[in-house]
Amino acid sequence: MSRNYKFHNPEGLYFVSFAVVNWLDVFTRNMYKDILLDSLTFCQQRKGMEIASWCIMTNHMHLIFRSIKGEKPELMLGDFKRFTSKAIVEAIKDNTKESRKSFLLEQFKKAAKTSSNVKNYQFWRHDNKPIELWSNKVIEQKINYIHQNPVEAGLVYKPEDYVYSSAMDYAGEQGLIKDIVVFRTYG
Repeated sequence: MSRNYKFHNPEGLYFVSFAVVNWLDVFTRNMYKDILLDSLTFCQQRKGMEIASWCIMTNHMHLIFRSIKGEKPELMLGDFKRFTSKAIVEAIKDNTKESRKSFLLEQFKKAAKTSSNVKNYQFWRHDNKPIELWSNKVIEQKINYIHQNPVEAGLVYKPEDYVYSSAMDYAGEQGLIKDIVVFRTYG
């Protein structure tokens, strides 16, 4: 997580985006996206992360969340990023069908050498900026932005057709992550 940006309100609803180092397209493989999904579900069930919206793109992720059990949101997000970083790097190492294995691992090693707090592999960039969402209008704008990402990238025609986002939940269907808090002002 960036040292320049802070979560000022521990009970606030936040929009965050975070990207893979060098904007590498790691999430073209579902097995790596599924690691993020499992970790988000764990954070919901065990850490008190309330998720309002999310989307996993090929090289970055968007998330709207808040802490509902008193854990500081920056610690919750930091734990999520640390765990997923290690788990995805290990999955890449163990994936015998990963044609980009050497290239990806070398990029993660290079990024770690320029970071003061990473030893072997740096997976996530450190420059995410938490934005506290303070009004229904701003919440709507960010949810729309998140759900339109796959449309803008040309992956789908309608947001709810993209499986790796919460757009299905907002279209009245069950998405991949259960218990999404759907904001009624959306839409």
